[in-house]
Order: sequence, then C-alpha cells, then structure tokens
Amino acid sequence: MSDHILICDDEPDLREMLAEYLGKRGYRTTLASGAQELRAHLAEARPDLILLDINMPGEDGLSVLRSLQGPEAPMVIMLTAAGDVIDRVVGLEMGADDYLAKPVDLRELVSRIKAVLRRQTSVASEAPRERARFRFGKTWLDLDAAKLFDEGGEELPLTAMEFNLLKLFARNRGRVLNRDQILEGAHDRSWDPFDRSIDIRISRIRKKIEVNPAKPEVIRTVRGVGYIYDPG
Repeated sequence: MSDHILICDDEPDLREMLAEYLGKRGYRTTLASGAQELRAHLAEARPDLILLDINMPGEDGLSVLRSLQGPEAPMVIMLTAAGDVIDRVVGLEMGADDYLAKPVDLRELVSRIKAVLRRQTSVASEAPRERARFRFGKTWLDLDAAKLFDEGGEELPLTAMEFNLLKLFARNRGRVLNRDQILEGAHDRSWDPFDRSIDIRISRIRKKIEVNPAKPEVIRTVRGVGYIYDPG
C-alpha cells in the first residue's frame, strides 16, 4: 500500500497542487484546511507523514505539532514562511522531522518526504535486530523496542530522528562524532551540516536524558569537532 500523507494548509490552491503532484507520484493524500480538520482525520486514520503549515488562522501549526507526541505519532514536515527562522528552530525543538520553506519546490518536497519516510522505515527494520539497552543519564534506551524510558519505567516521547541519533551514539560509545558522521549515521543527508539542525535535535535530547541539560555529562560537546556519548 502506498504511503499516506496528510496535507494541512489553509491555502486551498496549495493543498490541491500538493495533492495532485504527490498523487501522480504514488502517494495517497488527505487534505485538511486547519487544525480542526486535521484532528478529525487523525481520529479516523493515522497517516505516515503530515505536511503541516505553521502559519494558519485559529490554532497554528506549532500548537498542533505540540500535540503530536509519542512513539505512534506521524512524521511531520513543517511548511514555513521563507524567512521565518524562528518557527523552524522552534518546530525542530518540538520534534518536527524536517522543514521546507514556502514557496515550495515540489521536487525538493518529494526528496524530503522520501528521506523522512526512509528514516522511519530504517527504525522499524533495524531496531528488532538489536537486543540491548543503553544507559543515557537518567533514562534507558531500549533498542529492541525503539523506546526511551525513565528510571521508573515510564516511556518518554521519542521521535524517529531522536531514536536514530541515540542509537548512533550508543553504537559509538566513547567516540567523538563530527557533523558529517552524524549526518551519515542518522540516515539523513538532506541536512545542511552547517545549519543548526543537529545542535537543535541534540539539545532536545539532552532535555530528556541529562540530569542538568545546561551542563550535559552524557552527550558532551567537543568544541570545534562534534559530540561524544560518554555515560561514564
């Protein structure tokens, strides 16, 4: 069955254009004009990915994104205004998997969709072959289940990209990873190694695993080089 994409944008022409373009490339699409329609669709079926406009009247996309948490949450690519860096940063911090600036380049959009869905497939196919748990500060990463747990055994929200990053660090304990190695190991060559995507995602992970995220001890920054997983 083809991948199902939910397109949520308040611009009718853009919704229809994206649906037509993606439909011709084999994707199933569902359209929503805003948060209310999106939630109604989610109550009926879970899409594989959501294209989510940030600047919508009423409830905005960031508010919707905040509600899409947990291991069963769909992947999300944000659609942002061309120069709105703040929305992109906030969205990534809140767990979005990627972003694309408007006006949308349709070929780039398809490329981004394929990359995000490929990461999701990678997590689903690789995790069951692992039989290990790794200590990350005040949490445990279960590679078999692709889940993160606190010390009390409660599951913590974890996006597919966050899991890929933690898995990469777990497999490279004590080794300094530079940006290129992180990009390659996390199955996402669509990132720009000079933007803040990596830093934002690692900062988000630190808030979950570190006792004191302001002074990280588990995933540490090696200035001018990259990051190292050093659980002690």
